[in-house]
Amino acid sequence: MGADKKRKIRRGKRGGDAKKPTDSMAADVDTDVHMAEPEDSTSKSDGGYVAPPMETSDSLFYVDTKGGLERMEEDMEKISPASYGLVNPDLQKYMKSCEEMLDDSRFESAEDREIFVNNVYTEMKNYELQLTTDNSCSLILEKIFGISSDYQIRRFLSLTREDIIRLAVHRFSSHAIQTLLLLSAVALEREVRGEVNDFDSGAAAEDGDEDAGGHQAVRTQLPTFEELVLEIAKTVTAHWTYLMADEFASHVLRVLLLVMSGRPIEDQTNPKGAVKSKRSAKYAEERNGAPAQHQALTQSREVPASFARALKKLLSTTSATMSDLVARGFINNTVGSPVLQLMLDLQAEFAQAEYAGSLLDKCLMGLVSEGSAENSRRDSAIRLMFEDVVGSHFLQSVARIASQKLLQTIYDRYMHGNLKALAFHPIANFVVQSVFSNAKSERQLKAMIAEAGPMFESLLFKNRPGVVRALIDSCVRLNAGHLEIINALYAGFGAKSSDERKELVNLLAFLVKYSDFVKADYDRLQFKIQGALIIQSILQFPGDGNEPILESFSSQSPERILSWCKDPSGSRIVEAVLKSPHVSAKSKQQVSGLFSGRCSELSMDKYGSRIFETFWEIADIEHKEKAIQELVAQETQLRDNFFGRFVLRNCRVDQYKRRAEEWRERERGLERKKLMFKDILGKKAVAPADARPSNSNKSAGADASGSSKKSSSKGKPAKKEDAGNADEIDSLFKKSQSRTSSNGGVEKQIEQATSTDNTPTVEIDSKGDKSLEAVMSAITGTKRKSKSKSKSKSEDADKEKQSSKKSKKSKDEERKKRRAFAA
Repeated sequence: MGADKKRKIRRGKRGGDAKKPTDSMAADVDTDVHMAEPEDSTSKSDGGYVAPPMETSDSLFYVDTKGGLERMEEDMEKISPASYGLVNPDLQKYMKSCEEMLDDSRFESAEDREIFVNNVYTEMKNYELQLTTDNSCSLILEKIFGISSDYQIRRFLSLTREDIIRLAVHRFSSHAIQTLLLLSAVALEREVRGEVNDFDSGAAAEDGDEDAGGHQAVRTQLPTFEELVLEIAKTVTAHWTYLMADEFASHVLRVLLLVMSGRPIEDQTNPKGAVKSKRSAKYAEERNGAPAQHQALTQSREVPASFARALKKLLSTTSATMSDLVARGFINNTVGSPVLQLMLDLQAEFAQAEYAGSLLDKCLMGLVSEGSAENSRRDSAIRLMFEDVVGSHFLQSVARIASQKLLQTIYDRYMHGNLKALAFHPIANFVVQSVFSNAKSERQLKAMIAEAGPMFESLLFKNRPGVVRALIDSCVRLNAGHLEIINALYAGFGAKSSDERKELVNLLAFLVKYSDFVKADYDRLQFKIQGALIIQSILQFPGDGNEPILESFSSQSPERILSWCKDPSGSRIVEAVLKSPHVSAKSKQQVSGLFSGRCSELSMDKYGSRIFETFWEIADIEHKEKAIQELVAQETQLRDNFFGRFVLRNCRVDQYKRRAEEWRERERGLERKKLMFKDILGKKAVAPADARPSNSNKSAGADASGSSKKSSSKGKPAKKEDAGNADEIDSLFKKSQSRTSSNGGVEKQIEQATSTDNTPTVEIDSKGDKSLEAVMSAITGTKRKSKSKSKSKSEDADKEKQSSKKSKKSKDEERKKRRAFAA
């Protein structure tokens, strides 16, 4: 008994804080421990428990051995944190020396790094799990995992199979397990494609050890990544509820769900979808470096078909076994709520979220099944969620996945009539934004605008413009409610007459009332980022919906527009005008005309250089040549400027100076190619970046996006997303031309695409933009073939003419010779 106590105490110290019973557990303990009464008394506890008679030797307290306390202790004993003893000091010292090597990157080649990693795995053989439970060594292991091969990751993950639960609840080893699963997600995609590395082909191995006789040990085959992940999922399903409540295991469950679903994992630009905290991500970037394979985690991935079946089974099993009380307890739980939200999101994808008795129905206390039935207890609980720090995040997720009927029920019962109080609440306003931005129908959206519209004045000027922007984003998504939003904005800013409404873009950009705007000093007004985002969204309105903003924008003086180009928020507005597909080409040309004589000035500014490159993409050859002549005149100053050098390179000023006619031909060729894209794909001229497939394209889309980012933003601090479009179009056409000869059925695709009266469209399948390339290759190929045929015919005709001329000349010369000889 004493040894067991010592062992438990040591485990608690090494595994972090000892597992203490929560409040609910303590309540159970109180109900199971009862004070005994004398023999002749038969007292009952609150739960109906009758204490047995006491003997003279019995202690003062009686412990119910048939109650829940013993089972709880057994359960906690089964999934106590892993403990394998202390790490050998020599091994610990060796691991720290390895960390120094990793931090300094003292590797001359990839081969040297591979040898180093192999040596590390050899030294820590048979101590792998022990190292994961050590504070410092577990961090070093995560760094080593980042440069390990697929086989080494697979072998280490297979070692954790039998003790995965105890490792997941450990404060140190849980992070190592998480890193292994993250790297497995990348390797799984290669495994699905049939790409094998290291020892994957044939017999995979434990290690090339020698047996007692000095002979090479027989290699044993390791499970595949697919088998390992499925086995882990099956193991954790039995303890899912307990692991959700554990602060160390919950993030392991989230990663497991993301790996099995193929969703993006490490997207730090979206904090809602990030698995690791910002602090952890920053540490990994500074100390651990950013492995290239981690970039694949920011995009959707291919997963085996068995994962979908296993994930459905996992979600249905855990949802069915989770009681109503436990499910509702996780809503406001900081540890379990993120896992719960992800489970509901995945169930919505499988259309398993809304039915009587579902997990969502349990969390909302029957709101899905009962609908509008009265339930005061449920109503008070959901109203408390609006104002809870954690519960509000849960309601935001519910608004995103809810059906139109459920969202309407939530809005009618808990928001209608109380919208003003919720919109100005520091926490509940985020739920309001989520409900507005996820409106499911035009009718639903207009009802929301009708109730929120009269409050626009208060929302805009009392630090709640995000609520307004959520409604505008829904107008863009549903293509409805444009007129209602504009009228509500006019009323909110106090702009009544037509002259006052011409200042709408200024009122939004600075978020100021018209009465205050007239009195204010324009040079002292500061742009508001929320106002700039609202203007960008309104510019996405189709047809006449964005006319109020465009008219207001065109009425501004050129000096104002140029000053906006040099502001972080103002440049967003100008860029949105130039990029919006719903702004006419004439309006864009008018804005571009403001840059005449100011091109070099814009090119040398951090934000102005981005505006200039946006202008360069939409300008015609005439405007481009005028702009490049200005750049040539100021070339010396531009080369001395950090941002100016990039503009000179992207505009190919050197080529223009050496071979101006060749530069013009190249620019004309790019314009023709853009027109071809426009003819095929519609009114919008699609560049290769626009032609990327959706998230369903796992591999081709990832490569395309990665290459475009590298080509456009290399060495530049500001984002230059569209700087390399010209080069990408060239490369696309070169690839398409090379494929022309191999595409046998391309001409049929062209006939089908051109036979319809409307503008033809090209579907992009899951394999990428191959159909687009095929059509483009057919267009360029057929044209070039026709040219070559016409050229060959003309050349043949010329040859025939020349041969006929030569034959006539030769005949005449022969006649002359004959006559001379005869004479």
